[in-house]
Amino acid sequence: MKHFLIVVDMQKDFVDGALGTPEAQAIVPAVAEKIRSFSGEIFATLDTHGEDYLSTKEGQALPVPHCIKGTPGWELNSQVAAALEEKGYSPVEKPTFGSLVLPELLRKSAGEEAFSVELIGLCTDICVVSNALLLKANFPQQDILVDSTCCAGVTPQSHDAALTTMKMCQIQVK
Repeated sequence: MKHFLIVVDMQKDFVDGALGTPEAQAIVPAVAEKIRSFSGEIFATLDTHGEDYLSTKEGQALPVPHCIKGTPGWELNSQVAAALEEKGYSPVEKPTFGSLVLPELLRKSAGEEAFSVELIGLCTDICVVSNALLLKANFPQQDILVDSTCCAGVTPQSHDAALTTMKMCQIQVK
């Protein structure tokens, strides 16, 4: 059985930049340790926007420029980046909350083999839940897991609400 780890949007702007939170900063050591101890293939998503972000639907709803490709805020948090570099990973840029490319990458890598997927990262209530639900919809017979100790939401309350939503959709939450 193959095992995949999806590290969701552990970028500077979400940790301690434009949209950073104390909760996001607090999970960094656990995320780095999870990466280092993981046995399997790792993918890291990167929220990726252009200079025109504020004119997009998302930018109109959340008028805080963030994760603009090529800026320091778009880069991975340094501790997470170091752990990913040690283990090896595949980056996956995504222009919105959930990646439509990620299921195809997993399908290609797994071939006919059964697999499990574990998700960690930011933000539980936006990009983690979006990717978890997309993966569950694409792979209803595979184990999809979210490690809540390696996730943080926009607020602690929205983090908990997203975990509840994922549990209701038969995603394992630990």
